[in-house]
Amino acid sequence: MPTADTAFAPLHALPVQPCPTPRTPPPHPPPAAAPPSVTLIGSVQRAMRLLERVAEHEYGAPAKQLARETRLALPTAYHLLRTLVHEGYLRREKGLFFLGEATERLSSSGAAQKRRSTVADALARVRDALGAPVYYAMYRDGEIEVVGVSDTPANPAVEEWADFRETGHAHAVGQCLLSQLDEHARRDHLDRYPVQSLTPYTVRDGNALLRRLERTRRTAPVTERQAYALGTVCAAIPISVGTTVATMAVSLPVHQSDRLLIAAERLQDEVGRLLGSLALSISI
Repeated sequence: MPTADTAFAPLHALPVQPCPTPRTPPPHPPPAAAPPSVTLIGSVQRAMRLLERVAEHEYGAPAKQLARETRLALPTAYHLLRTLVHEGYLRREKGLFFLGEATERLSSSGAAQKRRSTVADALARVRDALGAPVYYAMYRDGEIEVVGVSDTPANPAVEEWADFRETGHAHAVGQCLLSQLDEHARRDHLDRYPVQSLTPYTVRDGNALLRRLERTRRTAPVTERQAYALGTVCAAIPISVGTTVATMAVSLPVHQSDRLLIAAERLQDEVGRLLGSLALSISI
């Protein structure tokens, strides 16, 4: 209750209470940038749906059925189907649409990539088990063909400083492949790729190599010590997959030569477990 001396005091005599300064609200953070939109090509999406539907019909399907299953307008379906036929992804027979050669090529390419991946995984497992680089090669159409190499920065593969195809007489991979051929095929190879000296340890002439190959047992490892590259030793295991001649090899630095035969025995055990995976590479 106000006191007597202030109850009727004039307004200008009353103490003035300062007004609080209004607080300015903090500024709103800028709106987050909208994520960039992904540009999708609708006609490509529709064409892919048509391909998927055709693939589901082993005995073909007419345009009207494909349009209905993909929920496309019939004129749109006809236009896309004609384009896919023109590009070879579909073929048309008696009003029915089937997958074309281009689609089959895509499928076979994907299968080949899968086989390569399977072989690469198999080589990596052997590499890790041995702690050394490994090689897989075949003798195909009269040529030495290195199918795969698996190494690590700590255990690098031998540098191919001289063409592997032309120097099969020097490295264990080539000698192992040649040892599995008959005499005529061996001589034919050496006529095309004569023996040449790569290091002081390389075999000196073709006849000496042929005698060495003749004495090699078909299931025995073939070893080579600095004949292809100084500072490196190598052992190769023969592999026969049907009529295909193949080999898997391991290389070591020369200061680890005492490990070579042990590594070759371990490699032989690993190869026995991997024959199924290696057989896939024949069709690559």
